[in-house]
Amino acid sequence: MKAPIISLCRIVPLVIIYFIYPISMSMCANTNSKYIVHIFETSASGNALRNIAQSSQKSHDVSISINPQKRFQNILGFGGSFTEASASLLKSMSETQRERIMRAYFSDEGARYSLTRTHINSCDFSLGHYAYAMVPNDTLLEHFSLKKDIDDVFPMIKSAQKISSDGFRLISSPWTAPPWMKDNNDWVGGKLLDQYKSTWALYYAKYIKACEENGIPIWGITVINEPHGNGNNWESMLFTPQEMTDFVQYQLGPTLEAEGLGHVNILGYDQNRAGLKDWVDVMYKNASSSKYFAGTAIHWYESTVEYFPEELQYAIAKAPTKYLIQTEACIDAEVPHWNDDAWYWREEATDWGWDWAPADQKHLHPKYVPAYRYARDIIGCLQNNVHGWIDWNMVLDTHGGPNWFKNWCIAPVIVDTKKDEVYFTPLYYIMSHFSKYIRPGSYIIKNTCSNKDIMVVAAENPDGSIVVIAFNPSNSEHSLQVSVNSTTVYVDISKQALQTILFTHP
Repeated sequence: MKAPIISLCRIVPLVIIYFIYPISMSMCANTNSKYIVHIFETSASGNALRNIAQSSQKSHDVSISINPQKRFQNILGFGGSFTEASASLLKSMSETQRERIMRAYFSDEGARYSLTRTHINSCDFSLGHYAYAMVPNDTLLEHFSLKKDIDDVFPMIKSAQKISSDGFRLISSPWTAPPWMKDNNDWVGGKLLDQYKSTWALYYAKYIKACEENGIPIWGITVINEPHGNGNNWESMLFTPQEMTDFVQYQLGPTLEAEGLGHVNILGYDQNRAGLKDWVDVMYKNASSSKYFAGTAIHWYESTVEYFPEELQYAIAKAPTKYLIQTEACIDAEVPHWNDDAWYWREEATDWGWDWAPADQKHLHPKYVPAYRYARDIIGCLQNNVHGWIDWNMVLDTHGGPNWFKNWCIAPVIVDTKKDEVYFTPLYYIMSHFSKYIRPGSYIIKNTCSNKDIMVVAAENPDGSIVVIAFNPSNSEHSLQVSVNSTTVYVDISKQALQTILFTHP
């Protein structure tokens, strides 16, 4: 097997991209080893998916043991979202920089994103409100048109398709139906009117078919983004668990089936994990209610530090054959810090809840370390049966937009369109530790770690390679002993670091 080629995309003042290739393969000290081992680290000290050597010493203070025979959930993939905001920024960049960004996300040398999301109609990270059917009472959707997406978002998706050698799955989510279908005739809030339920179900089918006609297959849809609403701030449409379940059972599922789209996966809920139990209890109450649901979608905004393992375990126990997919996450309520890697490793960020969470929820929203939040949440999800993890915007500008509501956030890649410059934040490299090495079709496998402060997850890929990812949030370096089958390796992990140890067959 060829040694993996790693693109490190480090940004320097001259905005030159450097590609660093590991030119040697480290065989384990054990001459009977079944594996070739590669080690990559991203750290507060400046490593950015850097290829590092094994330790020459066998002394260690942390033991990690991997058992590939004990398998858990199958992995769909990791990735980010195609938004109008990101697409518009790419259009404003030079062709060289556009290609550079998309290759960093989708090429074999880059992060190899494999699970992605986009929005149906507009969202907060659009340049303004829009829908595909704006003529009131058009119940047959005769004026339905995806021209807005064809002009704006589709070019970004098609660029990714050309670059990705393995391809990727795409999930589409509406934030709202067109206002004329809702009881408040508004983009924000309100509920779907009964007389338009069949029209709204048909809307998904027409969207999926139009995407397919444009060469963009849709793997899955969520019924609505954030059915609890978002404080009536930007596009939303409200559902209770029972209302959504009934809509899927009696309108959406049968409509997609009748339109020959039964292969498209329908995901319910699509909001924060704290409410998960109430939703899965209704969605998966019986065979009839759960028939058309392929799984449940979740977000991370309930807390900056908790990943809610109890709720995740409850959801998978309730429906062990259904998917559980993290569909949206970002550093929210923050303006990006430009070319300042250190900020992403400091406990300074605050989220929406810092100011707005109720008193009894304030403890869920302390100041936090952005790099830790990504690493901790992804590992925590993988440890608790989540099948895939999707970031929000792939690209934002130096203000944290564009966003019509001025709901500023941070993306792994930040651009300055006026200077045609790109900043790959540490978040990009943290995402790459998972997306590049844990591939679709892999299984999470059992691991034991002697140090409870170090988070570990392990996976076995379809090609038989083993991936061990260790996260050390402490201010101390540790020496790891990592054992897989008959192979044992020793490696030093830096303080404040994320490390991927890849065991491949010769």
